[in-house]
Amino acid sequence: MAISAILFDFDGVLVDTEWPIYQSWRRLFEAHGHPLPLDVYTRCIGSDFATWSAKTHLEDLTGLDFDWHDLDARRQQEILADLSDEPPMPGALELLEKLAAAAMPCAVVSSSPHQWVDGWLEKLGLAGFFQTVVCRGDAPRIKPAPDLFLAAAKRLGFPAPDCLVIEDSLNGLLAAQAAGMPVWVVPNRVTDGLDFAAAQRVLPSLAHCAAAM
Repeated sequence: MAISAILFDFDGVLVDTEWPIYQSWRRLFEAHGHPLPLDVYTRCIGSDFATWSAKTHLEDLTGLDFDWHDLDARRQQEILADLSDEPPMPGALELLEKLAAAAMPCAVVSSSPHQWVDGWLEKLGLAGFFQTVVCRGDAPRIKPAPDLFLAAAKRLGFPAPDCLVIEDSLNGLLAAQAAGMPVWVVPNRVTDGLDFAAAQRVLPSLAHCAAAM
């Protein structure tokens, strides 16, 4: 495969943020007497609540109205506490160092906001590996629309088919396919049960991606 650039999703690919975010929602649902199965929750992974809303789902299940401003603030504190010592995903540094040594242009493409993504990249010392970071607000639509990936390819100066995407979610896979880009999927413990048969490759870790390049 002739590849000119690598486009990485962020949440669940470079850092295992998806698990504590899911756990915070699971605890909230269970506190109100309802489970939150992964196969239900994963509908919003890689996108936002316009795709599927945990908030609307909980309100529908309970018939209650919630103070989401207060609950979101408390959940964010829980998530940050769970992530306080979180390292990069296994194999992330190895892969990024290999790509840097080969002078391969790289970008992060995320449906999350810059404040979240940029902060983590700086904290973990990963920011210098990427020529650009494209997040919510940098294009008209987020995943599963292709806009963010197309914006990243334009910034890097390469045609979309020459950019390999590394994703962990179905919404990310759909977005990359809509952009006309090949996709490798590295599932994590939140997305591991999903069907990624449409991807060019499904690999168990970023270390396996490094070995495949």
